[in-house]
Amino acid sequence: MVKEKQKSIFTALKEPFFRALWITNVVSLIGSWMHETGTAWLMTTMTLSPFLVSLVQTSMTLPFFLMALPAGALADIVNRRKLLIAAQFVMLLAAAILGVITLAGTVTPASLLLLTFILGLAASANAPTWQSIIPEIVSRERLQSAVTLGSVAFNIARVAGPVLGGVVLALLGPAYVFFLNALSFSGVILSLLHWKYAQREQTLPAERFVGAIRTGVRYVRNVPQVRTILLRMVIFSFFGSSLWTFLPIIARVRLNLDPSGFGILLCFFGVGGLLGAALLPKTGQLFKFNHLSNLATLLFAVSICVLSFSGTFILTSLALLAGGFAWLTLISTYNTAILSIVPSWVRGRVMSVFMLVFFGPFALSSTIWGSFASWLGITATLLITSLSMAVGLVLTLHRPLSDSIGVDMTPTEYWPQFTGEIEPDMHEGPILVVAEYFIDPEKAEGFLAAMRALKTIRMRDGAFRWNLFKDAETPGRFIESFIVESWAEYMRQQERFTVPDGGVVDLVRSYQKDGEEIEIRHFVAEPVRREK
Repeated sequence: MVKEKQKSIFTALKEPFFRALWITNVVSLIGSWMHETGTAWLMTTMTLSPFLVSLVQTSMTLPFFLMALPAGALADIVNRRKLLIAAQFVMLLAAAILGVITLAGTVTPASLLLLTFILGLAASANAPTWQSIIPEIVSRERLQSAVTLGSVAFNIARVAGPVLGGVVLALLGPAYVFFLNALSFSGVILSLLHWKYAQREQTLPAERFVGAIRTGVRYVRNVPQVRTILLRMVIFSFFGSSLWTFLPIIARVRLNLDPSGFGILLCFFGVGGLLGAALLPKTGQLFKFNHLSNLATLLFAVSICVLSFSGTFILTSLALLAGGFAWLTLISTYNTAILSIVPSWVRGRVMSVFMLVFFGPFALSSTIWGSFASWLGITATLLITSLSMAVGLVLTLHRPLSDSIGVDMTPTEYWPQFTGEIEPDMHEGPILVVAEYFIDPEKAEGFLAAMRALKTIRMRDGAFRWNLFKDAETPGRFIESFIVESWAEYMRQQERFTVPDGGVVDLVRSYQKDGEEIEIRHFVAEPVRREK
């Protein structure tokens, strides 16, 4: 399928359900940023302990580390619509309860942290599921627009939320900030209730929770394109976090700004993101994913470099404007790239790993850069992170992103169905599958190259061991073997074949000698106990 040139970031809004969901999500995100402002302020009214104040942020972000893989597994094995509604309702309830106890004057630091942690748990369950439904509610041609609009919504909320939160705090107090946040979730819930979600019919038993997590990790480990995106994200997150680590100190000490001035400074980053969203369709036409991500990474590295020595409000603002532009472009590009190549059955798990890879290094590196700055100073530390980001980009140039919008990830049947007389029980296993090939020795090199691609598919879709053997006595005779955990997992493996995978299977079959059938045999593990 030919990639349709995206003329505007707003093309996805032509889809009625996406439009309704996007608008309600913008309102919800604004409410969340208002809530964050309210919780930080409320904690400082109860205690000035730096440890307790810092725990507010920890209680919101820690669930994303604890729940990343479990939340991704849930997104793939349960009804996504119901999961989203449940997560939104829990966030609504937690915000409302916090509002009630704050208004009643019974809120304590412990109750504030507990309810914030519950909000974080629900948000961590919501996030990978939300990302995974995007390809289901927009066409493939509008996927990049939808992903970009998600980033736009975040930037709008980041600019508007703290401002509105501050106004409501000043006029009405923190309780009403929490009530407004609770109300903001209702629009998303109503939109999801009207979604005519068509969950794929399951002919096999549902995946078990732990097994689903293990399968998701195996998928990520065996798909080179996904690993490339995650590797680049780690580099960007690890070194890019230095900007956020030192920006408050730069604003207060170097620029001598008050809180309102710092807020205005942050707005420049948000405006840069909105500018990046507006220009992304044009830049997307000029550059492929790989070139676009490279340029955005370099631009962000330059913005950190400028920030390292900037001593004026104007220069710092320009650096943040460029940084916001690069930030949105890069996150949108990586998001679109990964959603374009991941099939629906594992999308939630992959997106949870994507978020874990982003937030994990971001949190860890902040402490590292703080230690560096105590030793070398902020200017030198920022210069080091800027240079390191550029070096990291150079070291990954040999692993380009694939420009895969328009690739058909529809499941298809390419592996012969089981024809035995007695089919194993679904939970029997492990299962050994053996396929026998007869290849002309002159075509062996091409056959081996095709089998390397087939190995990736087998391991990605459920096999935990794969081998290819050549017959020492009969030239051109090869035996492929792979092992899956159970007969149910083997059946799922067949359902996970996509249209592009079919091309690989066709290529492998094309090397088979004329008149020779590919013989496939299935073996079920027989437990043999050792003699006592």
